[in-house]
Amino acid sequence: MKTALITGCSSGYGLETARHFHSQGWNVIATMRTPREGILPRSERIRVLPLDVTRPESIAAAIEAAGLIDVLVNNAGIGVVGAFEATPMAHVRKVFETNTFGVMAMTQAVIPQFRGRRSGVVVNVTSSVTLAPMPLAAAYTASKMAIEGFTGSLAHELTAFDVRVKLVEPGYAPTTRFTQNTDVRIEDLIPEAYVAYAAPIFAAFEKPALVTKETEVAEAVWQAANDVSDQLRFPAGPDAVALARGS
Repeated sequence: MKTALITGCSSGYGLETARHFHSQGWNVIATMRTPREGILPRSERIRVLPLDVTRPESIAAAIEAAGLIDVLVNNAGIGVVGAFEATPMAHVRKVFETNTFGVMAMTQAVIPQFRGRRSGVVVNVTSSVTLAPMPLAAAYTASKMAIEGFTGSLAHELTAFDVRVKLVEPGYAPTTRFTQNTDVRIEDLIPEAYVAYAAPIFAAFEKPALVTKETEVAEAVWQAANDVSDQLRFPAGPDAVALARGS
C-alpha cells in the first residue's frame, strides 16, 4: 500500500486531494499548519500532522514522523491579489517563503529517501497564472512561475535516479480559500489610482466563464502521481485546460 504526504490539507485542493488518495486505497499523511479535527474521514490510513513549510524544524519533524513515503504533493500556498505597486515587499517575501521556498525545502527533504530507493514522485501544485498573464497577480505569479522552472529542471536531474517530478496547474476555483490564508486584505492592495482599473477585473472574477472544482484538481494530482510517462504538466479544470491549449 502506497503512502502520499500532502501539504496544505486544511481546505481547498489539499483537503480534496487527501480525500481522493484515501478513496483510492492509499495511506495519506495530511499536513497543515494548524491541524483541524473532523474534516477528513476517520481511518487507520489517514494521519494528520502539523507542518509549517516555512520552518525547517517543522519540516524535519514532519518528515521524521511520516517515515517512508511514495509521493510528496506540494500543495500548501498563500494567495495575493492586488496592485504590485501597493504590495509591501515584506508580504511578497512571505508569499515566496510559502509558495516557492517552502516547496523547495519540502522537496529537498524527501529527495534522499526517494533517490536511495530509486523510487518516488514529487507533485508540485502551481496555478493557471503560469499559463497566461493575469492582472493584479504579479507577485503570486512570480512565486508560482519560479516553481514551474524549478520543477522542469529538477525532473531532468532526478530521472537519473528513477524519481519522477510533475506539475499540476489548477484553474480558478471560487470555492477555495485562495485569498483568506493571508493577513493582508485585498482592499489594502488596491489604492485609489487603481480602483477604476480593478473594478471590471473583480467583476469578471465574480462571473467567470469557466471554473475549476477541487475534485478536478485532486484527480489531476492523482493522475500526475501515477503517471510513468515523461509528461511534466497537468492542467486541472476546464479553464486551465483551455489556457494550456491556447484557446
